Amino acid sequence: MGEFEGRRAVITGGGTGIGLAVAKRLAAGGANVVLMGRKLDRLEAAAKDIPGAFAVQCDVTDSASVDAAFAKAREDGPINILVNNAGAAWGAPLDEFPESGWDKVMDLNVKTPFFLIQALHGALKAAASPQQPAKVINIASIDGLSVNMMETYSYAASKSGIIHLTKRLGMEMAKENINVTAIAPGAFASSMNKVARDHADMVSKGVPSGRVGEPSDMAGAAIFLASRAGDYVVGSTLVVDGGVAQARGAF
Repeated sequence: MGEFEGRRAVITGGGTGIGLAVAKRLAAGGANVVLMGRKLDRLEAAAKDIPGAFAVQCDVTDSASVDAAFAKAREDGPINILVNNAGAAWGAPLDEFPESGWDKVMDLNVKTPFFLIQALHGALKAAASPQQPAKVINIASIDGLSVNMMETYSYAASKSGIIHLTKRLGMEMAKENINVTAIAPGAFASSMNKVARDHADMVSKGVPSGRVGEPSDMAGAAIFLASRAGDYVVGSTLVVDGGVAQARGAF
């Protein structure tokens, strides 16, 4: 408790699911959290239940919207933590997979996190020190580490891309006391993973731990990386999947 006093965290896709769980845990540790996303009503409803939180509407794929949102987020103080949680998925058979399904997913899952980090680079650098690094946490997926037999081609490619981008940015930004890391979740019930949401019992049979993930599992991983306990973790991806990637032979 109190680990994050005086720190400000921006969470994209912060109104529901994993993003909201991370926001609540950071706030419980004393952080001021900024919930960022497209649906302002959802963000504002979520912010009411989190002490010190506020909502900022933003289309994270639009640079002008990002600049305006970050300027608003910085009004009351520096930004120390960025959680890139917004994402998308698309599934279709190989011969029917549309270019729109490729572009939307690759843009939101790989391109957007890079340019969000670029837009916030100066602010993170200014807030960082060797004693207290700034933190960037990218939400990836085990599908970027091992093969899921569902035909989600652009999703798998995008999550592999963000994992490698995390490594490259981690090497570069560590010089400036900014730690870039990632979390690779497995099966979590969400609007993106409707199979895990609607058929949890069936999905759980394929998970060595015997259950699908809960938001608190991801929140705990994010807290570790964002806290002092994670200050010596650079460019790494923390797998939170109940053992699925191990079972697939990813390691």
